[in-house]
Amino acid sequence: MEGTRIELSTGIFVADENWDPDGQMVRGRTEKIRTLNSRLDKFVSKIYDASNQLEATKENFSLLDLKDKLFPNRSKTSFLNIFDKVIQSIENKLEHGYAYGTLKHYRTTRKRLGEFIQKYYGRKDIALESINYDFLNSFDSFLKLKYGASSNTVWGYHRHLKKVLNDAIAMGLIQRNPYASYKVKRVEGNRDFLTMKELKKIEQKRFSAQRLELVKDLFVFACYTGLSYSDIYKLSYQHIQIGNDGENWIIIDRSKNKSRCRIPLLPSAKKIIQKYSNHPVSCQRGTVLPIHSNQKMNAYLKEIADLCGISKNLSMHVARHTFATSVTLSNGVPIETVSKMLGHSSLKTTQIYARIVDDKISDDMKMLREKIC
Repeated sequence: MEGTRIELSTGIFVADENWDPDGQMVRGRTEKIRTLNSRLDKFVSKIYDASNQLEATKENFSLLDLKDKLFPNRSKTSFLNIFDKVIQSIENKLEHGYAYGTLKHYRTTRKRLGEFIQKYYGRKDIALESINYDFLNSFDSFLKLKYGASSNTVWGYHRHLKKVLNDAIAMGLIQRNPYASYKVKRVEGNRDFLTMKELKKIEQKRFSAQRLELVKDLFVFACYTGLSYSDIYKLSYQHIQIGNDGENWIIIDRSKNKSRCRIPLLPSAKKIIQKYSNHPVSCQRGTVLPIHSNQKMNAYLKEIADLCGISKNLSMHVARHTFATSVTLSNGVPIETVSKMLGHSSLKTTQIYARIVDDKISDDMKMLREKIC
């Protein structure tokens, strides 16, 4: 508890000029002042008694535990209970501002917080006001040490927790978000993508196993459209429309942020749509493509990478990055156009891919200089 503090109200109010800060008492000798000072002495004794009782249990306790001991009947708000309410709110708004993937991530954060509270506090839940700088810092360490979570993964957990605390402020349950003094930085990680040569290698590969052939086609489709897994999953024929140029376009609102994507269909993507137009799963679901769960997709993609002799860790994210870099930006498509097709809410997000392309150009020119010289 060293270095921490809490506020307790004695219910006694005096003017500043009547308070003795050295003696910690009210100045004066009247009967009324003696009564006030007697009440203060009793309050201090009560604090010591409560502290001694907590120490007698031989368990670690915090200042908030001491406060609970002094005021057992004060109303408290359960932290995880509030977190559950936020999760319920997200669940109620699925497909109306929130995607299922978001709900899944919040549930995972809730699970990790429950584990952390049990381990560090020895209880199933704690008061909302217990969430402070030390809690956030300890939770950060818990995620990194127990689960080996990367900085960006931990950042995601903090983002969910910060949102819940902001909601608690909006509900009038707390006055201040401890994240005002606790900062978490996101590290810009490497964004793997395929070169056109690697993409063509996968595209032209034929698999005897139907499951691998399907996943390969879905991955290639993502490479030529830039659509995420969740958007391909819900893609229906109503999303395929005739553009002003008389060609087929995919026009769809992203599940993640509801931004509209307008993507002209490239020939390779068209062929894949035609290939699965009568697939029983697509017909049953009313979708364009018969897609597996994202977990299965990524597992099969690792198998495909091995069979194609590609060392990169393939995923549906890699397909989206490939569209942004090798398929579009590297072939001269303006960054503003790419941003619209990807459904980015900010051009800054797309500029990350532009930097990757610039690095590739720099490396190519370096090789050219060496050859010329």
